[in-house]
Amino acid sequence: MSDLLQHAAAEGYAVPSFCVWNAETMVAVLQSAEKLRAPVIMMSGPGEFVCLKPDDMGTVAKTVARRFEVRAALHLDHGNSLEMVEACLAAGFTSVMLDYSTRPFQENAEAMRRVVAMARPLNVTVEGELGVIGQVDQVSVEGAGASTLTDPEVAASFVKRTGIDALAVSVGNAHGMYTSLPHLDFDRLAKIHAAVPVPLVLHGGSGTPGGDLQRATSLGIAKVNVASELIYAIRQSLLDQWEACENLWVPLAQAVSIKALAPVLEKWLHLTGAAGRG
Repeated sequence: MSDLLQHAAAEGYAVPSFCVWNAETMVAVLQSAEKLRAPVIMMSGPGEFVCLKPDDMGTVAKTVARRFEVRAALHLDHGNSLEMVEACLAAGFTSVMLDYSTRPFQENAEAMRRVVAMARPLNVTVEGELGVIGQVDQVSVEGAGASTLTDPEVAASFVKRTGIDALAVSVGNAHGMYTSLPHLDFDRLAKIHAAVPVPLVLHGGSGTPGGDLQRATSLGIAKVNVASELIYAIRQSLLDQWEACENLWVPLAQAVSIKALAPVLEKWLHLTGAAGRG
């Protein structure tokens, strides 16, 4: 993933990271990326491993990816333990994140140093998080409570001490679907960008206005996570189908709902500036 982010940071765009949980969602992401000639990141974490465990997720992703001419990465999002990181490394994930952002700085930094030590020999990218990125709706994300903003000076120390390749920041962004427009702290983001020598990551991309995304990209954001908009698209499709016919044939209903992802995926590939960068 580091190669994708370094190129994006140098060229002034961001790579979208889309939530995937099975072969069908992976195919949808890669089809859209191939259509728009865009690099892309597929991400899974604790909330998706209830469908496929890390080893199965890695196997499926590798099998599906062979069908497409796309520069893509497979990322562990919000890993909640060193054991989960180890499982994803063994499964062939090309990027891993351990989210200890709610823990004390020293514990977070020491854990990230251990992750880097495990990942570096495998040429696997490591993402860390500093500052707590909160939650704006009822979707459950482990560790997502009240937000605390990332301190630029502390961020610089964190990156230097850990050796991570990318840093997720809290600058007014939040997980879930915004109930009102977010107020991103661009002054804070600019200071973090000036202090930190690695690409920055914006979690909670869903619902962020395009103008804010462009400004954030100009201030070091090279990866934007998108999950809730994808989930909502599938949920709405399934609800519409259920209202039209209570005797749904589940495989057909799922196939129809997956098609609802394409407009969302393509929108984000354009919004981030990734389209045409493949």
